[in-house]
Amino acid sequence: MATVPTQIRIDADVKKQANSLFNELGLDMSGAVNMFLHQCILRGGLPFNVELPKYNEATLEAIAEAIKISRNPDIKGYDTMEELKAALLSE
Repeated sequence: MATVPTQIRIDADVKKQANSLFNELGLDMSGAVNMFLHQCILRGGLPFNVELPKYNEATLEAIAEAIKISRNPDIKGYDTMEELKAALLSE
């Protein structure tokens, strides 16, 4: 099977994460991309659903609250589970 060089642009962080994942699976980027393309051909489309997530109102409110909390410098944070447990037990 003849191969041809192909160039694609990928976000640097996405590429790093993907390479790490593929290495754990025993693949390189080229092998993973070839596998993806073969699956596209076999299925006659993408081998996964492409859709926007549909969250209910309660989930959207929880996400908004989590973002608000994560940005509030007055809210105490914990670096380890042990710190969190100690704080919970001290109350």
